[in-house]
Amino acid sequence: MATHHNYEQRLNEGRTKFQSVYNKAFWRELLSQLTGRHKDLLNFDEIRSRLHLHEEHYEGVHDVPLEQIVGSVGRYKDFTATFLPRKSGMKERWSRVYALANSMEGPPPIELYKVGDVYFVRDGNHRVSVARQLGAKSIQAHVVEMPTTIPLRPGMSDLELQAAEAYANFLDETSLSRAVPDHDSIELTEPTRYHELMGHIFLHERVMEQLEGHALTTEAATADWYFTMYKPAIELIRKYDVLDLAKGKHDARTEGDLFLWLMNNLLDLRHQYGDDAPVKSISGALKSYLEEEHVRVPEALASEDDQSLLLTRSQAMKAVRARRMRQEREDRSETDSQIS
Repeated sequence: MATHHNYEQRLNEGRTKFQSVYNKAFWRELLSQLTGRHKDLLNFDEIRSRLHLHEEHYEGVHDVPLEQIVGSVGRYKDFTATFLPRKSGMKERWSRVYALANSMEGPPPIELYKVGDVYFVRDGNHRVSVARQLGAKSIQAHVVEMPTTIPLRPGMSDLELQAAEAYANFLDETSLSRAVPDHDSIELTEPTRYHELMGHIFLHERVMEQLEGHALTTEAATADWYFTMYKPAIELIRKYDVLDLAKGKHDARTEGDLFLWLMNNLLDLRHQYGDDAPVKSISGALKSYLEEEHVRVPEALASEDDQSLLLTRSQAMKAVRARRMRQEREDRSETDSQIS
């Protein structure tokens, strides 16, 4: 009897609490519409489609930070971005979860999908809502991870989500995830610039095909671009802390942004000056970047000689002709030896 009485008491507390948080949700929603800062929970099905997520595996039961739960599989419209209830008809269910959360038994673990550094509720939206109102910092959950190299974190803006989608398309087009499964994530601040980055890879593919004398698979060309162009550039950027040196400047907010600046700078110089370009290496382009940003170039970088050259199509053709001439000389030599 006492147990039943305690449950009814907690249930009534839950109804009162629900009315309070429901009213809070109403006023916050109204304010967000007036200020233009409206933000909803993320729709898991939309994110899965936009990021081309397919694989999944069970990770077990974990304590998950509530602030990292940013979306829902099917109830993303029923709650605000902070899991305040939006519908008055949710009162009884929310109140029962509240009563259970305050009992000795407590609620069972919820079910979550993990994507990057964020989580989506598969089952347990009301439990998340109640836990947040009770001041909890984490919640127990069965976690199913959907692996991705695409950065996804709490508080991402619409532009950042567009960039994540553009990156997913980039990975699909270039086959980078298959070509280099453990590749570093390539993050660009402008979604449209992934097409520009793809252009560099496809140019590299054409150059390599001319050098090799035969067609390459997209995966092979992408892997060669990653290890001979992208990775060496990123290693130099990190070695000399270039992003930190130019912190606060308007350009190159990410390593990917700076890489594109370096490549475009080198290509422009090569197209303008040909073999007489004043800057031909990645380290030289880094020096130019820091000088343009009026940042002192580290002495070690000033004397760096990374020997990384950016090949243009004309240079590739020269290399092809030289290779053919060598092959012809070898063939003639072999013929002469057979005659003699």
